[in-house]
Amino acid sequence: MNLRLKMLAAAAVTAVGFAAPAFADAGDSPTLQRIQERGVVSIGHRETSIPFSYIGENNEAVGYSIDLCLKIVEAIEEQLGGDKLEVRYVPVTGQTRIPLIANGTIDMECGSTTNNLTRQLQVEYLPTTFITGTKLASKVSSGISELEDMNGKIIGLAAGTTNEKAIKAAIESKGLDIKIVPVKDHSQGWLALETDRIDAYGSDDVLLYGLISKASDPSAYQVTGRYLSFDPYALMVQRNDSTFERLGRVTMAGLMRSGEMADIYAKWFEPGPTKINMPLSDTLRTAFEIQALPE
Repeated sequence: MNLRLKMLAAAAVTAVGFAAPAFADAGDSPTLQRIQERGVVSIGHRETSIPFSYIGENNEAVGYSIDLCLKIVEAIEEQLGGDKLEVRYVPVTGQTRIPLIANGTIDMECGSTTNNLTRQLQVEYLPTTFITGTKLASKVSSGISELEDMNGKIIGLAAGTTNEKAIKAAIESKGLDIKIVPVKDHSQGWLALETDRIDAYGSDDVLLYGLISKASDPSAYQVTGRYLSFDPYALMVQRNDSTFERLGRVTMAGLMRSGEMADIYAKWFEPGPTKINMPLSDTLRTAFEIQALPE
């Protein structure tokens, strides 16, 4: 081989050597490949799911789930070679969040979404980050303490939520005469309660406490009743992308193992900027310990 051919061959090997890591970093993950090509991580967020994902004082998405997703963004940047990625926030609702994950419009959903087996047919979930359940919010003067007290009354439910499913099932099983008014999101449901268009709003208890904390007169509202559902929250990612899912799981397990997850929780719940005072429960603490897999 003459000198010129040797130089060309060496250059080709060097070029492959530089190109290979960028391709290998994304691996077989369609999500990482999409992020790498665009230089953008698309995060789906809720606008009124206090304190998980909502619009803060600077008109930006903030909250417990947002902080956790930003930790995953840091892991993605490291995986793809350390370059800073742009974060694009995409508002989602109870009805749009799963389709937008499924079709790749968003890379992660960082809100207040319950992990259940039915939804796992369309999306995948990372480890559990919160445990809650369906209760009722009403005005203190309403006389409502349980669902049965709403016979002949009106309840608002956000469409496409596990709360809607749980309360409809309870109404049917007990033969109650309760009118259901579907709402688009929590802000619409809360406005309906404040203006007496509904007698109660059904949702996860922590979200109801969050809505009350932002009311003009929090003392006028109450969260009551037994739990009507079991709702473990988790961040959503796309199905059939085990590489990206593992990156998310490694990140979450690391936060739980180091204790940083508990610190992030305390930032938003004890009492946190939203004035919600919900110390880390023994159940959730145990969940963190169980999910803190070793490296």
